Amino acid sequence: MKEIVVNNFKELQDVIFKDCFDPKTMRYRDNCIYRGIEDISFSLNPKLNRICAHNLNLEEAVIRSFRKYGYADIKDTGSFWQVLAMGQHYGLPTRLLDWTYSPFVAAHFATENINAYNQDGAIYTLDLGEAQKQLPEVLKKELAVHDTQIFTISLLDKHAENLKEFEALSEEPFFIFYEPASGSDRMANQYALFSMCSKTDVSFEELLEKNCEESLKKIILPKEAKLEIRDKLDYINISERLIYPGLDGICRWITRRYADLGPIYNQNHQANKQKVCYNTDV
Repeated sequence: MKEIVVNNFKELQDVIFKDCFDPKTMRYRDNCIYRGIEDISFSLNPKLNRICAHNLNLEEAVIRSFRKYGYADIKDTGSFWQVLAMGQHYGLPTRLLDWTYSPFVAAHFATENINAYNQDGAIYTLDLGEAQKQLPEVLKKELAVHDTQIFTISLLDKHAENLKEFEALSEEPFFIFYEPASGSDRMANQYALFSMCSKTDVSFEELLEKNCEESLKKIILPKEAKLEIRDKLDYINISERLIYPGLDGICRWITRRYADLGPIYNQNHQANKQKVCYNTDV
């Protein structure tokens, strides 16, 4: 996996927008999706695999409990895949992994936790075209017919209405990306989509690296650069107020906004300004 270190907001923008101009449409368009993590040591394993590593068969009980106790809020949701996406968005341990079409939303998730400012963060980027090569033929054909690289709920329902049917599509482990309907402002504002692996006992991270080695990249956000990137994201309205609509998001934004982080940031900023680089070859 290629790793790229960015030391400030400008370098982050340069990396994101490099080579994303499409000469066919004469517009800036890329084929990438993004995932932000606050700690570079975090894996790309779904929450189900982190919480229920001792017994992955608990997945069925987790979903059953969510449908039972969350009935009032999801009773009108027809598709199983939409129910699963809603659970994921509200913290349910599922086999799904959150991604976004927006690199700046990913940068938000990598920098929102002020308690992780002593750790380097990262943004994963992945070319969707490469990700489709490992799909079972029946799913490849479905995407080709509709000229898309992402499954919608209706396209996924055509081939599998539940996890058991999804797993049966191929003996070899594979993963897909699907985009739920915007069932909440939170989903819409996060520009969200999900990856889903056909086997819970297979490492999604290893599967991803094996099949997308050339197109999977990791943009590293050093801890010294996190606060600058975070503050500048606020200026373009990428903050908790947008990501988590409602009073909880507002309170999270206010808490971070008034945290006493300036002195730490300014010390790093001043130290970096005073650094002098010498070229010993001259």
